[in-house]
Amino acid sequence: MMKRHEAYMEIALSLAQEAKENGEIPVGAIVVVDGEIIAEARNEKEMRGDATAHAEMLALQRAAQKLGHWRLADATMYVTLEPCSMCAGAMIQARLGRLVFGAYDAKAGAAGSIVDLLDHPAFNHRVIVRSGVKADECGQILKDFFNSKRRDG
Repeated sequence: MMKRHEAYMEIALSLAQEAKENGEIPVGAIVVVDGEIIAEARNEKEMRGDATAHAEMLALQRAAQKLGHWRLADATMYVTLEPCSMCAGAMIQARLGRLVFGAYDAKAGAAGSIVDLLDHPAFNHRVIVRSGVKADECGQILKDFFNSKRRDG
């Protein structure tokens, strides 16, 4: 199972690399159902001028479109960075079955770092979470991106 998680996370990392090359914060996400990738996305905030264009949000939208319904209970999302509260909320609304993420987000993480919305007893749905898959690689691409931004001004 871990090998499969790592293989899917590699795909998400390639999407994060595409985001980085386009000047976006390097986050990539895929949605998998029954071993098939049904949606993929990368951050597109800058390109779209839209604060909600996170990789997770776009992947959820594309997965729902592909399936023809919004309920994603049989789906697993792989994302390179721990989701923020907006994305975690969308995962709850979509009834996402499982989330596998790479790097923790100590500033905005809503799947265990700052808060854990995905396992909060007040909500009507809980998402099964697996964290830290390829965490070093997922964190490094973000560190490199922000170091470059600071260096280049």
